[in-house]
Amino acid sequence: MSSVSSSPADHSAESLRRWKRNEALAEAIVPLTGALYRDQAVVCELFGRSLVGKTPTGILQIHAEAQRKAGADIDLQAVHDLLVRMNARALGRARVDLGRLLRRHAQAGTDEGLVAWADAQLAAIDRTAAPMPDKPLDVVLYGFGRIGRLIARILIGKTGGGDKYRLRAIVLRPGKKEDLVRRASLLERDSVHGPFEGTVEVDVERDLLIINGNVVQVIYAAGPADIDYTVHGIENAVVIDNTGKWRDEAGLGLHLEAPGASRVILTAPGKGIPNVVYGVNEGVLTGDERLISAASCTTNAIVPPLASLEQAFGIVHGHVETVHAYTNDQNLIDNFHKKDRRGRGAPLNMVITSTGAAKAAALALPSLEGKLTGSAIRVPTPNVSLAILNLQLGTPTTTEALNAHFRDVALDSPLAHQIDVTTSPEIVSSDLVGTSHASVVDVHATIVRGTTATVYVWYDNEFGYSCQVVRLMQHLAGVSPVRFPS
Repeated sequence: MSSVSSSPADHSAESLRRWKRNEALAEAIVPLTGALYRDQAVVCELFGRSLVGKTPTGILQIHAEAQRKAGADIDLQAVHDLLVRMNARALGRARVDLGRLLRRHAQAGTDEGLVAWADAQLAAIDRTAAPMPDKPLDVVLYGFGRIGRLIARILIGKTGGGDKYRLRAIVLRPGKKEDLVRRASLLERDSVHGPFEGTVEVDVERDLLIINGNVVQVIYAAGPADIDYTVHGIENAVVIDNTGKWRDEAGLGLHLEAPGASRVILTAPGKGIPNVVYGVNEGVLTGDERLISAASCTTNAIVPPLASLEQAFGIVHGHVETVHAYTNDQNLIDNFHKKDRRGRGAPLNMVITSTGAAKAAALALPSLEGKLTGSAIRVPTPNVSLAILNLQLGTPTTTEALNAHFRDVALDSPLAHQIDVTTSPEIVSSDLVGTSHASVVDVHATIVRGTTATVYVWYDNEFGYSCQVVRLMQHLAGVSPVRFPS
C-alpha cells in the first residue's frame, strides 16, 4: 500500500504562495489601521501588539509572534476582513484587539460568521466609549533624561489618535547655547532604542522643538518656582517629573505652585504619596490626588505577575532577585559613590546592591505585606533586566500548569498589557529591547515542584516602564481608551 506525499518542490511552492498571500494582506492592512487611528482614534492590536504605523513586514512579524503566543493559526484574511468592517462603521475611541476577538469567536463555538459575530461585539464600543475631550490634555516633562526622552517618543507617537493629549513643554536646567541642539540629537538617536521614527526640528531663537509637527516649548528653569506655564498657553497640565530630585509631598508639591500645573506624576518610588502600578492598583485612586508615584521599573515588572499568582495560587512567602542593567547613577570607572559598591565601574563588574522593589510590591498588593524579601545585582548591560521570583505558593501546581496560567493571562485578561510571555528557547536580554509590556515571563525557565516555584520575568526597565507611566497618565487624566474586547 503506497502513500502519496508532497515533494520538497511542492512544499516550497506552497510555502512561498502562502507568504505572498499574507504579504499582500499585510500591505492592505496598513492603510486600514492607519485610517482607523487617524479618523476614529481606534488602535488595532494583535494580542497586545499595536498594528498602527507598522510596515507590512512588521505586521507579518507581529502576526507570527501572535500565532506562537496563541498556539494556534491566526488567519490574516480574517484580520483584514474585520478591519474592513470596522472602517465601514463609526466607532468610539478604543483599543481593539483583533487577536482576542478571533480567539473569543473560536471559543464561542458559534456557526455565526466571524464578521457578523464581531459586528455585534463592536457595537459595545459605541455604548462605552467616552467622548473626545474638548481640548487635548497638556503634558509637561520635567527633566529629559533616559525616561523623559522615551516618554516623549511615546507621547508624540500617540498624538495622531484623536488629539487626547499633547506634549507641550520640556523643563531643563539652564544650559549652554548649543544645549537645545544636543538635546534634540539625543531624542533623535539612541544607542539602545535606535533612531526616532520621525522628524525633530530645532528653533533655537524661541527655544522650541518641533517633533513630528508638534510644537514643544523648552523651558529653562532652576526649579518649579521659576516657571509660569500659562505664559506658554499651558493650563491644567500633568507634570511628569522624571528627575527623581523630589520624592515626597513637600518636594513634589513645589510643582503645583507653578501656574498652569495641576497634577504631578513621579517616575520613581514616592514617599507619603500613592504608589501606583497601572493595571494592578490604580483603583485606589479617588480622582482627587494631585501627587502620584508610578513606582519603579522593577516594581512595575514584578507586581503584575505576583498579583496574578496571588490570585490563582496564593503566595505564602518569597524572595525576589533582580538582575538589573546598570544605570546613570553608577560610575563608568571606579570612583567615589555614596552607596556601597556602586562606585565600581558599571561596564566592568557585577555589583551586588539593594532594591526596595519587594517592599514596594506590598504597597500595591497589601496581601503581600511581610511576605517578600529582595536583593539586586547590577550587571554590565545597558538595558533590559530580569527578576527571579522564588516563591512558596499556597496551592501545589506544576510547571506546565503555571506556564499555561501565564499564557492565558497574556492572551486575554485585564493584565494582558502588563504581562507577556516568551516561548523562544533562545531568548536573551537584547531581544526584549522595546517591549511595551511591564514584564515578560520566560516559560522555558519556569521551575515548579509542588508549592515551590521559580519564575523568570524579563523587563525593559526603560521603555516598558515608560509605557506604564503613560498608561497611568492616561488613567489619571481620564483619557484612557476603551479596551475591547473587555
